Amino acid sequence: MTPNIKVRRCEDADFQTINQYTLPDEQAIYTSIPSIILETFQADKFNQPFVICSEGHVVGWFALYTDQSGNIYTNNERAILLKSLSIDVRHQKKGYAFEALRALPNLVNQQYKDKDEIILTVHETNTPAINLYKKAGFVYKGEDYDGEYGIELIFHHDLLKK
Repeated sequence: MTPNIKVRRCEDADFQTINQYTLPDEQAIYTSIPSIILETFQADKFNQPFVICSEGHVVGWFALYTDQSGNIYTNNERAILLKSLSIDVRHQKKGYAFEALRALPNLVNQQYKDKDEIILTVHETNTPAINLYKKAGFVYKGEDYDGEYGIELIFHHDLLKK
């Protein structure tokens, strides 16, 4: 059964969910927890926090980074960077991440009309995430980035403008 989700910008009322949000240790090494994400967002206007909701509850978080000067993974000035996608451990294995990734191109087309591509990076050892991104239509073009914690694979998703 496909989960019914809504992806929207993070609101002040969502901040209370931060204290209940948990990730297993083996996943926390690959992404930032929401409290860290929100601290970063408050300090940088180009980091835009979003939540993934199901039945009125926040089940996941991610960020979209909108400033090209900070997007070190591409020369495409019209690319937007997806960062720190995670699903709370209590809501994993229900299809929320996949549905959020499927909804992402429409969200970007609606809210960031100047963007024509979504970029994300994933650690080369994070096989479940790599498989998820491929299933959701992201493409690895052989480009890597030597990140702070090792090799990051750069994935692309072209946005079809109508």
